[in-house]
Amino acid sequence: MEGLHELSIVTLLALLEYSILGVMVGRARQTYGVEAPATSGNPDFERYFRVHVNTLEALIVFIPAVWIFSLTVNYHLGVALGLLFVIARIAYAAGYLSAASKRATGAIATALINGILVLVPLIWIVIKAL
Repeated sequence: MEGLHELSIVTLLALLEYSILGVMVGRARQTYGVEAPATSGNPDFERYFRVHVNTLEALIVFIPAVWIFSLTVNYHLGVALGLLFVIARIAYAAGYLSAASKRATGAIATALINGILVLVPLIWIVIKAL
């Protein structure tokens, strides 16, 4: 796997971001007095929890898709889209944590990036197979 350093770094940044969000949930649990295993009871805590869980949901698509895109379509574009994904998740988290109504920009950006990462290689591979 020589030469995949940038793609590996982007993947690890996304995983680090997810881990940091998990730590933030733990801190929010203490701050807002929500004892485990509860996941509700305080709207502020619930936003932290949802940011973390929603990021996991996005990562399930992102990680294999960014690798497939980068290895089949265009490596550097895949890495760039990966960095944009990490930034979109930061925007999503910042917006959602300030107010649930402010999450749309990051959510839309994440969905568009993941859509590109999934659909473009799918089309690319089908065309190559024909």
